[in-house]
Amino acid sequence: MSLLTNVMDHSLDEGYAEAAARKKAEGTGGMPKTLRAKLGLAAGLVLAALVVTVGAAQARVAAPVVAKEREELVDRIDQETEAADGLEDTVDKLRGDVSTRQREALKKSGESDQAELMDLLSGATEVHGPGVKLVVDDAKEATTGGDGDPRETAGFSDTGRVRDRDMQRVVNGLWASGAEAVSINGQRLTALSAIRAAGDAILVDNKPLVPPYTVLAVGDGKRLSTRFQNSADGLYLHALQENFGIRTAISAEGDLRLPAAPSVIVRTAQPRTEKGTS
Repeated sequence: MSLLTNVMDHSLDEGYAEAAARKKAEGTGGMPKTLRAKLGLAAGLVLAALVVTVGAAQARVAAPVVAKEREELVDRIDQETEAADGLEDTVDKLRGDVSTRQREALKKSGESDQAELMDLLSGATEVHGPGVKLVVDDAKEATTGGDGDPRETAGFSDTGRVRDRDMQRVVNGLWASGAEAVSINGQRLTALSAIRAAGDAILVDNKPLVPPYTVLAVGDGKRLSTRFQNSADGLYLHALQENFGIRTAISAEGDLRLPAAPSVIVRTAQPRTEKGTS
């Protein structure tokens, strides 16, 4: 009975008890490492799922607001564009009315022919008639890369692109060859027009142009074409084509229509008189 009583009172061997106490003191007791790792991973997954859920909920809440703001912005752009188009139409009507009144007033004074000539030469009125169509474009190599935009192409020599100085020579050569009116991409040129560069873009009266550049010149078509191609500026354009791949095409046309210049500001010089001098 004493042995049975001893086994019941001391069911765990003393060595096991000492080992358990030692692990507990060293902090190595408790659950196995693999189980702790699994619990940590599970907690991380739960946290990540919570973050994704909260983000998705916020996106669903914000999506209608963003869509509404975008729709309002698009509507506003459409309205402003429509208003701008309406103002342009009004300006054109007023310009036509002013021109009509000027011609009527000059007709009464016997100067209508001179007024029409001044309107033509100044670019204040629309013109049509025979002339020359000249198309100038960048070299083919300049249209590769940059999503097909020659102005975004990297690593290509500037000589493959049409520059403002090239268009200046083209226009001046046409004027010198007998052109009576000139436009580039629908932009009428006047005595006050300027062809400039802004980075890689060409500006005509501060309006950017996109290649190809279509130059229309009213005049004696065949004669104007021949004189221009034989001029120094025409030979310069031919040299650009031969040496740098600039693409050009010129043809005589039976009837060309050039719009009036958007605005013509006439400036006159006034003599300065000094007061108080003897």
